[in-house]
Amino acid sequence: MEPSAAIQIANHLLEGLGFMLAIGLAGIVLAKRTGIPDVAIFLVVGMLLGPQAAGRLAGDAASGGVIAQTFAHIAGLLAIPADSAINQGILTLGAAYILFDGGASLRLKVLSEVWISITVISTVGVLITAFVTAGAAYYILHVPFIVALLLGSTIASTDPATLVPVFRQVPIKDRVAQTVMSESAFNDAMGAIITFAILGVATGAGEFSLSHALFDLVKESFLGIATGLLLGYVAVNLIAHKQFGVLADFAPIVTLTGVIGSYMVAVAVGGSGFMAVFVFGIAIGNMDAFGLHVAHETGEKMENYVAITATIWRTFIFTLLGAQVDFALMNQYLGGGILVVLIFMLIARPLTVFLCVKPDRRANWSNNEMLFMCWTRETGVIPAALAGMMMGMKAPGAPIIASVTFIAVLMTILIQATTTAKVGDKLGLLIKK
Repeated sequence: MEPSAAIQIANHLLEGLGFMLAIGLAGIVLAKRTGIPDVAIFLVVGMLLGPQAAGRLAGDAASGGVIAQTFAHIAGLLAIPADSAINQGILTLGAAYILFDGGASLRLKVLSEVWISITVISTVGVLITAFVTAGAAYYILHVPFIVALLLGSTIASTDPATLVPVFRQVPIKDRVAQTVMSESAFNDAMGAIITFAILGVATGAGEFSLSHALFDLVKESFLGIATGLLLGYVAVNLIAHKQFGVLADFAPIVTLTGVIGSYMVAVAVGGSGFMAVFVFGIAIGNMDAFGLHVAHETGEKMENYVAITATIWRTFIFTLLGAQVDFALMNQYLGGGILVVLIFMLIARPLTVFLCVKPDRRANWSNNEMLFMCWTRETGVIPAALAGMMMGMKAPGAPIIASVTFIAVLMTILIQATTTAKVGDKLGLLIKK
C-alpha cells in the first residue's frame, strides 16, 4: 500500500534531519582535530551537499547511474525552501536556543563593567555600520541610495548563532567575549527596525520617522527584557527554590519550555523575542543573583543538556544556511559584492568599534581588545532571514541585497570565524588552558 502524502513528507523530513545530524557528528570531529569552528564546517558542507551543488554533480554524473542517484538524493534531503514553515521554524527556534545558551554563559559582574559599551555599540553602532556600508554599496554597485541603505541595514547586525558557538570553542578573555556576544543579542532588534523602516520608505508604504523608530526600539527592547526577566525568575524558582523548586529534576525541560515561552510571549506583546530568550538565559546562568543555588548534579545535568542541544541546533541552522546559498544569484554581483563586504569588514566595523567603545572610560578598553572586537562580527542567520523576507516581498533591489548578504555570510564566517583563535592569541586575549 502506497504511504499517504503526509507520511511521505514526514519520512523525508526525518531522513533529512538524520542526515544533518550525521553531518554534525562528522563536523564536530573535524572541528576538534583542525581547530576550525564547527559552524564554518557545517556551512561549507551544506553548500557542497545542497540542492545546487549536489544537483549539478548529479547531472554531471548522469551516466554513472548509482552515483547520479546518490547525489540527487542528497540534494533532495537538503532541499528545504527558505520560505517554508519548516525552515523558518528551525532557524527561529535554533537561533533562540543558541542565544539562550550565550546568555546563560554570561556573568552579571562582568556585564556591569561594560554595559555602556554594549548599549552604544548595539544601537548607534548599527547605524554607523549601516550608513558606511550603504555608502560603499552606492558607489561600487551603482544602485539607488535607498537600496544601498536597505543593504547596509540588512547586514549591519551581528549574529549570535555564529558568535556564541565560536566563543564556546575559543577561550577569549571574559569581558571581551561577553561584550561581543551581548552586542550580537541586543543589536538584532535595532537592525530589524532600521531595515523595515527603510523598506517602508522604499516601497512607498510609509515615511521614515526617527522618533517613531526610536520608540519602537525602546518598546521592543523593554518588553523583551521584561519578558525574559519575568519568565527567568519563575524558571529559577521552579528549579532551585527550597520550597517551590518542584521541577529541579526536570531542569532541562524547564529551560527548553522557557526558551520557547520567552520568545513567544515577547513577540505576542510586541517585544523582541531574541532579546527575551537572551535575558532568560542570563537569569538561568546567574541564579545566585536571586539568592538561589542548584545542586551540583542538577547544574551539571542542565549544562550538558544545553550544550548538546545547542550543538544540534547549530548543525541544523548552518547546514541549511549553506544549502540555501544561491550561487547563480551571488555570481551576478560577485566582484562588487566582495568589495562592499571588504569595506564592511575592514572600514565600517573598525570605525563602529572605536567610535562606540573607546569613549567608555568605565570599561577602559585596551587597543588590543578593540582590535579583536573589530575583527569579530560574523554575519549569519538574522541578516540572511531579512534578505529572504525582502526577496519574498519583491522589495526594491532585493536580488542585489540577497546576493551581497550571502557573500557577507560566507566571507565573515569562513574568514573571521576560522581565524578568531589566531587573532585572539596574537593580541594576547586567549585564555591559556
